[in-house]
Amino acid sequence: MNILITGVSGSGGSYLAEHILKKNHHVYGLFRNPKKVNSFNIKCLKKYKNFKLKNCALNNVKKIIKTFLQIKPDIIFHLASNADVRKSFYYPYKIIKDNNICTLNLLEAARVLKIRSRIIICSTAEVYGDVPKQNQPITELNAINPINPYAVSKTFQDLLAQNYFKIYNLNIVITRMFTYLNARRKNLFSSAFAYQILKFERMNSKKKVIKHGNLDSLRSILDIRDAMEAYWFAAIKGQTGEIYNICSNYKISVGNFLNKLLNLSKYKISKKLDKKLIRPNDISFQVASCDKFRKHTKWKQKYNLDQSINFFYRECKKNYNNI
Repeated sequence: MNILITGVSGSGGSYLAEHILKKNHHVYGLFRNPKKVNSFNIKCLKKYKNFKLKNCALNNVKKIIKTFLQIKPDIIFHLASNADVRKSFYYPYKIIKDNNICTLNLLEAARVLKIRSRIIICSTAEVYGDVPKQNQPITELNAINPINPYAVSKTFQDLLAQNYFKIYNLNIVITRMFTYLNARRKNLFSSAFAYQILKFERMNSKKKVIKHGNLDSLRSILDIRDAMEAYWFAAIKGQTGEIYNICSNYKISVGNFLNKLLNLSKYKISKKLDKKLIRPNDISFQVASCDKFRKHTKWKQKYNLDQSINFFYRECKKNYNNI
């Protein structure tokens, strides 16, 4: 099949492309910024003969239409967005504007061409906001209530996709992904911890102090390999027009996650709160259900929490000089 991935130079897009390339499908990755062509995320993909890069700015509907006609994609994964939650508090206008327009243009191009490609809209659990404990585990029936500008942009994406399915009958599936471990991105709490620890392992400094924000937040954490397979299952087994939570069975506080990482280091590293790392609004407790997704697709987790953390830490070690 011909698979098109927007945001392929991003960490999630890069991992997804690599996961699908190993299944021997043809993957076309869209990029806009020429500087990203030689990025580490793209270099990970260039070794595959069935991978091709296509220059296409998602702020131009005509270019998207032309690209669709050239590639004739069987499946489109839409991951392109600025996903920096903390940054969105300081640059809300730019992040909301850019994220909204790329989704609107993509769906509009699909509408104009009346394409039947399966379109996976990769939304996020951030759209649910800070859900009260009594309303958890979070299901697809929970209300959308974003608490940061990034989540507002993803809410627009999510609701717009629902409209384009209902009104224009596009072949759309929406996924709402919860926390997964991503070693190709440094500005997540998980990778920020890991790369700080690895930095200390390469330093001679006697004082090793890791900086952190809120450690009390409880999250379910999914292995990157399970997360990417879930995206694939959504594409080939998901039902058109459906919304699916994708999440892990394994729950852990941010503080306990950090402790597990620290136990993987051979050095004694202390912890220190950095108020700059505290979000103006944060999610304190996030437990979800993906029973609907499991039922519709038969997707299963392969990796437990310790396996996932060990793999993630090895990936961070491997990527240390490139991220």
